[in-house]
Amino acid sequence: MARTPLDLDELVEHWTLLKDEQVLVSGKRGATRLGFAVLLKFYTQYGRFPRNRAELPGEAVQFVARQVQVPASELESYDWTGRTVEYHRAQIREHLGFRECSVADAEKLTAYLAEHVAHKERRPEQVRVELLARCREESIEPPTPGRCDRIVGAALRAAEESLTALISSRLTVESIERIVALVAGADQDDAGSTGGGTEGEDAPPVLAKVKEAPGNVSLETMLTEIDKLLAVRAIGLPRDLFIDVAPKVVTGWRARAAVESPSHLRTHPVALRVTLLSPANARQCDV
Repeated sequence: MARTPLDLDELVEHWTLLKDEQVLVSGKRGATRLGFAVLLKFYTQYGRFPRNRAELPGEAVQFVARQVQVPASELESYDWTGRTVEYHRAQIREHLGFRECSVADAEKLTAYLAEHVAHKERRPEQVRVELLARCREESIEPPTPGRCDRIVGAALRAAEESLTALISSRLTVESIERIVALVAGADQDDAGSTGGGTEGEDAPPVLAKVKEAPGNVSLETMLTEIDKLLAVRAIGLPRDLFIDVAPKVVTGWRARAAVESPSHLRTHPVALRVTLLSPANARQCDV
């Protein structure tokens, strides 16, 4: 996708060297002077360094080059690896009050996201946006993309563990046992069993019954739906089970439970298993 060229107002706002920045640049010459200047202005705007030359808009390079009185073509000679660029990065971080993301920083960022973001926002891309914003607030240089992915993943897992522990703690032992029984020994459902026998070994499990579409309206389907409702209500879910959980999180659990097979659901820890299975049943109880 083609990038929209920067207009003069954008160049002046984001790429003009301020007096203190001019002092930093003044002791450098040639490609080093221009390279340092564009790194500085890019970092000031985005809170990170450009990953390569291609991230620097040509018009911005031209604009900065005129200010430092170095031909824009000199940037091609700037060494993007090695000791010089590392020294430049350290100077810029010190000047702007930023620091590289340490192990301790990553742990704090993960804890923050888990507590304040991932409890209500389960989309990794949105949690990543909040991560980058938090880094800016804390004057932390954003980690590499791969490390960002690991922090986001850890935060989502921690939040899920916390939420599922909370939900399961609100259930009685008897309710948990009934929910777990929904997927216990339901291997025939994995194979797409539709059932047709009587209640017992050959009858479809309760979970399979609940998942079944009601079909055309008739006395038979009405009686079937009543049976489903009675079976679900027998589990004994409290009406306020999800009272403080974001609705879209509950919706996500419901959707996840709808597509996962019983054999897959059985592999989850009990807290996650009962949490995934509860939203659909709770909705049935409200009918």
